[in-house]
Amino acid sequence: MVLNDIKKVAGIGGGVIGGSWAVLFALKGLDVTLYDINDDCIANDKKTIESNVDFLLESGAIKSKDEVLSRISYTTSMEEAVKDAQFIQESGPERIELKQSMLAQIEESAPAESIYATSASGLPLTQITEKAIHPERCVGGHPYNPPHLIPLVEITKTEKTDEANVALAKEFYESLGKEAIVLNKPVPGYICNRLQLAVFREMIDLVENGVCSVEDADKALTFGPGIRWAIFGHNMIMQLGNKDGIKGMMDMLGGGFNLCADIAAWDTIPADYGDIAQKQVDEMMKNYPDEVGHDNASISKYRDKMLIDILKLHGKF
Repeated sequence: MVLNDIKKVAGIGGGVIGGSWAVLFALKGLDVTLYDINDDCIANDKKTIESNVDFLLESGAIKSKDEVLSRISYTTSMEEAVKDAQFIQESGPERIELKQSMLAQIEESAPAESIYATSASGLPLTQITEKAIHPERCVGGHPYNPPHLIPLVEITKTEKTDEANVALAKEFYESLGKEAIVLNKPVPGYICNRLQLAVFREMIDLVENGVCSVEDADKALTFGPGIRWAIFGHNMIMQLGNKDGIKGMMDMLGGGFNLCADIAAWDTIPADYGDIAQKQVDEMMKNYPDEVGHDNASISKYRDKMLIDILKLHGKF
């Protein structure tokens, strides 16, 4: 199978992630059938999807709501969802036994050449596929939330995955406007979760040690490295930060300006941080300008508006 053969996609599991994937597939002109376990779940999926599409219309990212929605169909039959799908994106709950069960059902009805990709955000692909009939067709396709807006997808594989299928999955995701990265070997949490957790650990440590407030830690990240990270990754930022490039920057950092010995190194999140942070985050949300919002729903909407603007600068919309 080659990229042009992928005309029909199956989304297995709705919710925030599965519904967002369905929107992305439809936005890019693909027919997608979304499977969920019962009619109530399907009804909720439809609300989520319509809300996402309404937002895109309001933001000027699309011109026709009906055109996008017309490409999405719904079913409570796994067989109907996958029977003629060339690419299958599974977004079920993050539980090994459940994902193994769904994969078994998928393999009963899916075409022999179809690609199976799981949205698992940390579970090892080797465990998800250990009972698979065709592990060579199985990859991980971990998105960042919400998938229809944030371009990144992390592709994982096992020793049994056919490299041609890894390449095809990467090509497929890139045809959707995704920035697809491939993990050459397994690692807990994949790439991005590890990167953001390393930053978060240091933020927690700074707050716990009284260096700064939760709000100021967030501001430091957002209006310092965060703005640059929205343009380039840290290796390129280092390249641009020294007249001798990244090699010169490494020589400088290794020659006396060494903070590594003082960086947080604990391996268990402090038990009290949730209580400390929640009080400060609640106050931070209370003090946001009205246009940003004061609760999770309104702040999420503001976030997505900002994402659209950033993505337009990157030519993704």
